[in-house]
Amino acid sequence: MKVIICGAGQVGWQIARHLSGERNDVTVVDSNPELVRRATDTLDVQGIAGFASYPDVLDRAGARDADMVIAATHSDEVNMVTCQVAHSVFEVPRKIARLRAQSYLTAIYSDLYRRDHLPIDVVISPEREVAAAAMQRLSAPAAFDTETFLDGNAQLLGLSIDEECPVVNTPLRQLSDLFSTLRSVVVGVRREGSLFAPEPRDQLFVGDSCYVMVHAEDQARTLEIFGKSTRKQERVVIVGGGNVGLSVAQHLESGPSRVRAKMIERNRKCAEHAAEALERTIVLHGDGMDAALLREAGVDRADAALCVTDDDKVNMLAAVRAKAAGCPMVIALINDPTLVPLMEPLGIDAYINPRATTVSSILRHIRHGRVKSVYSIGDAEAEVIEAEVLSTSPIAGSKVRDIDFPEGVLIGAVRKGDKVVRITGGLPIEEGDHIVLFVLSKDVAEVERLLQVSIDFF
Repeated sequence: MKVIICGAGQVGWQIARHLSGERNDVTVVDSNPELVRRATDTLDVQGIAGFASYPDVLDRAGARDADMVIAATHSDEVNMVTCQVAHSVFEVPRKIARLRAQSYLTAIYSDLYRRDHLPIDVVISPEREVAAAAMQRLSAPAAFDTETFLDGNAQLLGLSIDEECPVVNTPLRQLSDLFSTLRSVVVGVRREGSLFAPEPRDQLFVGDSCYVMVHAEDQARTLEIFGKSTRKQERVVIVGGGNVGLSVAQHLESGPSRVRAKMIERNRKCAEHAAEALERTIVLHGDGMDAALLREAGVDRADAALCVTDDDKVNMLAAVRAKAAGCPMVIALINDPTLVPLMEPLGIDAYINPRATTVSSILRHIRHGRVKSVYSIGDAEAEVIEAEVLSTSPIAGSKVRDIDFPEGVLIGAVRKGDKVVRITGGLPIEEGDHIVLFVLSKDVAEVERLLQVSIDFF
């Protein structure tokens, strides 16, 4: 497939990294020559320096025979015009745009993106993706990472292994024997900075981080087995009243659990806007790093603190302050991936990476057809892919033990009809089944071949 990626920032670079690694013809366009040079020097891509919305620039990038344009520059307007030019001048079949301004995303204006208006096939909103990720974190406070699959029936949990974990030093095969009815699978382990798909004889050690795919009904039991609490979230303090914080507060207000939330926002105008938009959430104007203000917000009595300002360092320090004040669960929004190794030493329980959530969302739409969902793990180290098994797939009709998956691939969940079943070696994989796979990045292309679902679908 021939893809033009407009914008060579963090999101554009990661998408280019994924697609070029899967032997696609990728061209990166950016007005900053240094970013273009970084992409061409580190990835197997072509680069064009210029404004993506200019027809001559898109022409040089190969738009006349491109299958897709992904507009991920820092300007919403440039992204929109780029998609319009790609459609009107070059008839590019599929256009994806990243839009951040909430006004562009209001449902009453959705007609704007019709083919005879602004022909954008998929609109990605980083703020909405991040807010959804924050809600996922709050739903599983014991996990540092989480995502749902199979229409909410399966959940990926990232769990840190500490000394209190009852299953430390236990072979994974033995876990399956001990908990024979448990529908959960350890699909990935990070040890000393390296991520791998474990084998049945492997053990979990103190200091490991593991990814567990679990049936939604077995989540509480799985967390208990791994020594994690499942306390209910009843009080939440939100530091940051921008688009992300406001969206989270609105979700909490409209949810069935009646969570009581308090918000701290430094910008007076932003705080006033949040106070007007929210009904039950108390909004405090002030600095989220102020220990006295955090106490006034009741952070010592809160079940969780969510720090989602637009400043990574403020989020980290506010989370540390909240933790020191006695909040049991603190979550920080972190844009800079180089800061992630500091999370554990600082005692921050979980983080949200906007780049990773946006990349996952874009990949979900790129891998169209029978691929239902894609979630990117870490620094594009692995993907969790949900797909329907086709009759043409080599794995259709095979038992799990007989499928020749690469070493970096594990089946995490299988749904037959409307039932998520326990995975065993003798379980047959049949046409129409929905499977969730943990896949190291180097093995994505082979997995797509086995699923007979290629991003060359267009």
